[in-house]
Amino acid sequence: MTNRLQSIKNIGKGTQNSRGSLVIIIVASLLVGLTTAIQYWYAKQGIEDDVELHAQSELHVKSLKIQNVMNEVEVAVREMAWAVERDLGNPDSIVNITKRLLVNNSNIVGSAVAFVPDYYKSKGHQFAPYSYRIKDGIRSKQLGSKDYDYHNMEWYTAPMKTLLGHWSEPYYDRGGGEMMMSTYSLPILDARGNAVAVLTADVSLDWLSAIINTGNRASLSFVISRTGKIMACPDKSLVMHGNIQQRAAKMKDTMASHVSSQMIAGRTGQASVTGSNGEDYYVFFSPVNLANDSVTVGLNLDDDSGWSMAVAYSESDIFHKLRATNAKLSLLMLLGLAMLAFIVYRTVQNITRLSNISAEKERIGGELRVASNIQHGMVPQKFPPFPERDDIDIYGTLVSAKEVGGDLYDFYIRDEKLFFCIGDVSGKGIPASLMMAMTCSVFRTTSAHETMPDSIMEAMNSMLTETNKANLFVTFFIGVLDLPTGRLRYSNAGHCPPLIVNNIGEQEVTLLPVEPNIPLGLMAEWRYTMQETRLSPSSTIFLYTDGLTEAEADGHIQFGTDRMLGVARGTGREEGLSPKNFISRMSQAVERFVNGAEQSDDLTMLAVQYMKPARQVRLMRNITLKNKIEAVPELADFVNGVCAELSIDEVAAAQLNLAMEEAVVNIIRYAYPTGTEADIDIEAEADDVRLRFTISDSGIPFDPTIHKKADTTLSVEERPIGGLGIHLIRKIMDSVNYEYADGKNFLTLIKKL
Repeated sequence: MTNRLQSIKNIGKGTQNSRGSLVIIIVASLLVGLTTAIQYWYAKQGIEDDVELHAQSELHVKSLKIQNVMNEVEVAVREMAWAVERDLGNPDSIVNITKRLLVNNSNIVGSAVAFVPDYYKSKGHQFAPYSYRIKDGIRSKQLGSKDYDYHNMEWYTAPMKTLLGHWSEPYYDRGGGEMMMSTYSLPILDARGNAVAVLTADVSLDWLSAIINTGNRASLSFVISRTGKIMACPDKSLVMHGNIQQRAAKMKDTMASHVSSQMIAGRTGQASVTGSNGEDYYVFFSPVNLANDSVTVGLNLDDDSGWSMAVAYSESDIFHKLRATNAKLSLLMLLGLAMLAFIVYRTVQNITRLSNISAEKERIGGELRVASNIQHGMVPQKFPPFPERDDIDIYGTLVSAKEVGGDLYDFYIRDEKLFFCIGDVSGKGIPASLMMAMTCSVFRTTSAHETMPDSIMEAMNSMLTETNKANLFVTFFIGVLDLPTGRLRYSNAGHCPPLIVNNIGEQEVTLLPVEPNIPLGLMAEWRYTMQETRLSPSSTIFLYTDGLTEAEADGHIQFGTDRMLGVARGTGREEGLSPKNFISRMSQAVERFVNGAEQSDDLTMLAVQYMKPARQVRLMRNITLKNKIEAVPELADFVNGVCAELSIDEVAAAQLNLAMEEAVVNIIRYAYPTGTEADIDIEAEADDVRLRFTISDSGIPFDPTIHKKADTTLSVEERPIGGLGIHLIRKIMDSVNYEYADGKNFLTLIKKL
């Protein structure tokens, strides 16, 4: 009886185990299926996000290329308009101006000056000298005729009506350029301000197709005009023979008509559209604006072309690899389930636990590796970063204690100023790395429009405090080094004081004095202070985080500031102070000190060496002008004399005159209150490499290099340097630098010889 009861118990236990194993297999199957679905969904979302980022990048890059061509054409026409207005009394010279416009700009295939009816009685009712490219050169002809009445054409009527520059709708120019083109035209005014002609520049649409079809990963890319004409797309038969609204109306998906309407309206967006072939597409579109980038600062916003561009990605092209991979993974998972069913009755609990632990560890490790790669990719890694420059050398390293950390550094050059920073986020791990990424982004964003380090620091602090939900903070140091003078302005937010190292002598290694401001992210209203010093040539500023001075050996002994200073002095005496060598020696010293002990904190170092190479001065001239318009001819004589002594050709000399006149006239008009008499000092210095003009005045402090927009409704004489003027100066000169020191404005314009 007892044996029978025991057998019944064993049978029941076996049945219970079988049922438990079956439940485990079913649950495992459901978990695997759910995991597969979740992974597929997240992978799909990731691919969609990647496609969106790539589409935005592709739209941005191609839009910039189109903008560059159109802006070059606009600038060329505007710069040549003065010559037409100057020669209105000499009609026979007009054709030479159109030829010169073609010679100076390879994107222009034809140019005309089309006058109002009977402007020149001797030239007939219609007078429009036109120059155009042919294979072996440039030819000219007269456009106006009974068969070619340009007075009724859009490129003529629109600018004459609005008195503004105008991009025409694309058209085939029969009787003129004999090709598909778009024309930019600008009204020409006589001395009384009356519009008497338009100066045009014809641009062939072939370049547009080349831009659209080059480096294209999208399934379809196209550009439309302001009225919906298809200007460029892979199907050449549709170019100028198709209208996007007409084609959208033939499609079953009403979203296509919505997209076409949005594009014609000049909006940016994205949508999912089902094509006429039944294929689903992700469509991204944006207008080709002529004023959405820094290269177009100061151009007339009314010159906008009204064009719009779109890229479309086929859903099957985007997800076919994912679906194939998912099918293979599903098959592998089914095989795994079959194996699991074979062994689960013996080791199901242990295997499940170990599998979950292993999978979770691998997932976390993989994510941390990716996060580490992303984080290190946010700081500069290319050294030397500016190989074309001989006045600055930089090297930096970032070694995280864990997979991710909170240290950062960054640097870049704008307007002959080196902006650099170093920071250390409180805490460790993912929260610190996210704060680090945000800090890097905020530094770039704020310093793009601010020059003074204390203003940059305050703007960063305000933004970081507002979004600081984790109550982290960042010790931070910002430096702004004026490269022509060596003047260093800096602001510190609770960070370690940098070292200033000269190339000789133990006494030449000093800690930079810094004021005790609080770290970023704690108090939004804190007012940060700015300090300044001047770096001598061949000196190096060494920045670091506390992972250097607090590096610990056995027994919790720290590396300390004194050891750091000793290494800096020894390196200066031993091998000189190249930044890479300096940081390498410092890293070796730390490694020897810790002697294999585990790194407890992130270690980041950045060395900036300022070098001002001595060159033989070929020319040194100066002149002092009164702040009167009547002094401008003296300026021209001065610039021409400098150019003659340096054997600069006439074209380059004219450009230098234009840039200098733009800068000086702006000072004359706006630096001083009305009626104030003052001096403007101009110094010209040249060596074998570059020509430098330094303009100084004691007027109102104003930095034109950070000015964004100009009032384009004003005349050329009234327009301030901050808008179109600074844009023109940047195109002519190789660098523009502004400094305010000792109560004076210093504007330095440099041209390479």
